[in-house]
Amino acid sequence: MTTVVLWLFIVAGTCYGVLCSEDHLRDMDSFISAVEQAEESNPDLSPLALVRRLRRTAGHEDPLTLHFLGASNNISHTHTSVFNTTLFGFFDKAIHHFVTDRGEERGVVLTQDGTTVAIAPMLLGIEVGLKAKLEGTPPLGMFPLTLAKNLGLSFLSLQDFPPAQRLGPDGCWDNVTHPRVFKLSRVPTLATDALVNGGMDGSILGMDLATLAPSEQPGKLSKVLKGYYNHVLEGQDLGVVSSHISPKRREIAQALLGTLDTQRQVMETLYLVWRLENTQWIAKDTGVEKAVRDGMLEFVHRYWDCPPIIPRCQWGAAPYRGSPFPLALPLPFLYIHHTYEPNRPCHSFRQCSRSMRAMQHFHQEDRGWADIGYSFVVGSDGYIYEGRGWHHLGTHTRGQNSYGYGVAFIGNYSSSLPSRHALDLVRQHLAKCAVDAGRLQANFTLHGHRQLVDTSCPGDALYSEIRGWEHFKETSSWKKDQ
Repeated sequence: MTTVVLWLFIVAGTCYGVLCSEDHLRDMDSFISAVEQAEESNPDLSPLALVRRLRRTAGHEDPLTLHFLGASNNISHTHTSVFNTTLFGFFDKAIHHFVTDRGEERGVVLTQDGTTVAIAPMLLGIEVGLKAKLEGTPPLGMFPLTLAKNLGLSFLSLQDFPPAQRLGPDGCWDNVTHPRVFKLSRVPTLATDALVNGGMDGSILGMDLATLAPSEQPGKLSKVLKGYYNHVLEGQDLGVVSSHISPKRREIAQALLGTLDTQRQVMETLYLVWRLENTQWIAKDTGVEKAVRDGMLEFVHRYWDCPPIIPRCQWGAAPYRGSPFPLALPLPFLYIHHTYEPNRPCHSFRQCSRSMRAMQHFHQEDRGWADIGYSFVVGSDGYIYEGRGWHHLGTHTRGQNSYGYGVAFIGNYSSSLPSRHALDLVRQHLAKCAVDAGRLQANFTLHGHRQLVDTSCPGDALYSEIRGWEHFKETSSWKKDQ
């Protein structure tokens, strides 16, 4: 993603530049650039003081936040003009989270890895971490402020709905190069995907800051954000990257929070909110505990067990030609492919999206298919890309399309393997996610493309790899598509 350089030039009261527009870009690069402006204008302002000013700008002074963090004007020194009018207006719009009656989610930004993040919970986590570092205390309030409150209230407000409908949804940007409007895919919950992403990021960054060595001081806020959101893989296997970066948010958050009794912590957060807001009577609802228990099981399934999947709208898919044919779930097979062309793995959202569009164009224009053939495609950037998806018949394994999902790794794997991280996305996460959701049979069979069609796909190296995977079988009594 091209870095958007924000600049401000004031002459005779007139403002020029992206920040001056009511229709400013809503991406993380723009937000970081605005933070850099604030830092340059206030060189003596500490990271903690800056984060508190950002909270004050967005008006986040609810009882739970005040309980753990205190008032946002509680800083050791006073700055009378931290933000000019333009920066104030930008941050107010960038941080304040809400959903319009048209289903547009505000207070969210598009990151370089193709995911969408709510700014507010991310900044709250950072503030908790900075406060703990400054005071030499544990990071009290980290989970309640970043995730638990939103999760608990969402579970409770939608307890009459199936657990899968108590979280999310994701959505689509109007333009991933120049994002301005983020439209949710269905009626929102109080814990949209962007809020959960922001909460996980806040927990990760906040804990990183809280656990800095005693002799180490926190860096500038802009540097912290750049290190996490703007890391460039440059051909690295994501699995060997030791630093905390956004494509690894799910596994890092699971490592940080998975040891907690999250169900109990969500319950305790709800009781604390009710006490602070003098609404303890809500606690008499006998369904609260079950709602939280079922909700947390869905949270673990959706955000930790399942891999992160980039939806079609994010990579710029062309429309399906005709009407898609529904699959009869659960399916008994999973078929592994390599794309061969593109023959090189992709290591960024931009590269992988370009590969997806190229494959779809080839499948539709040269082969005359209705859409990209694969059900899902695996990048080396930490993400799986939606093709035909969970519910629609693909065109990936001749004669077998109605019986299994076709999953392709981007690249040519005749003599080399995909990254270990990419392999694990399928082996450990996609398959489990599909089984747990009732989309793939628990005793499903895994095959390489070459076992069913006269082809070298998925390449000698990748085929040798999957032969050691659970569920792989050398032969099978499959049927032909009718």
